[in-house]
Amino acid sequence: MPLSINSLAIAEMEKQYRVHLINSLGGFKSVVLVGTADAQRNTNVAIFSSVFHIGANPPYVGLVFRPTPPERDTYNNILETGFYTLNHLNESILTQAHQTSARYDKHISEFDATGLTAEFKSDFFAPFVAESHIQIGQAFREKIDIAINNTTLIIGEIVQLFVPENAIQPDGFLDLEQANTLTCSGLDSYHKTVQLDRFSYAKPGLEITSLLGR
Repeated sequence: MPLSINSLAIAEMEKQYRVHLINSLGGFKSVVLVGTADAQRNTNVAIFSSVFHIGANPPYVGLVFRPTPPERDTYNNILETGFYTLNHLNESILTQAHQTSARYDKHISEFDATGLTAEFKSDFFAPFVAESHIQIGQAFREKIDIAINNTTLIIGEIVQLFVPENAIQPDGFLDLEQANTLTCSGLDSYHKTVQLDRFSYAKPGLEITSLLGR
């Protein structure tokens, strides 16, 4: 028998139990390291699992920030400079990436504290994570305050992209497994993936076929 849990039971749960349960319910999520710098080029990097696709033309990506205060250097740097980076996780940097979720003082760079490398290139203002295999440069486009829980949605446009050449398929599909990209569930669980198939575009009355010949 499945466990039945109603809204009253959820509200009465111990805080951390509820946090872990609700954060896990959404299933597997994208997880990235967000790299920023303030106007003086002091660097910051933090792990986020609230990143999601908004549109392909223009190429917009959304990022949800929890309420402030406490002060959030990533959020402040994005609004101050207008630029930030999204960097995929891989197995070689998993522990360091998770450590960036710790609350360091503003004058301490998480790059230095965790052993990650800040990489400035192509005249882009914000730092990329050198150890990341997929690096995305974002330009801030819009801030939307979500009143219901005092969170904020930041929308950015992809203006720079660095990916392994062998990870891009002929039709533009990006093979994340080839790039060793990881995913996550909840707040602290990280996962590798296994591709099952790719399917043809779905249309009424048209049989679905495998793009991989399976």
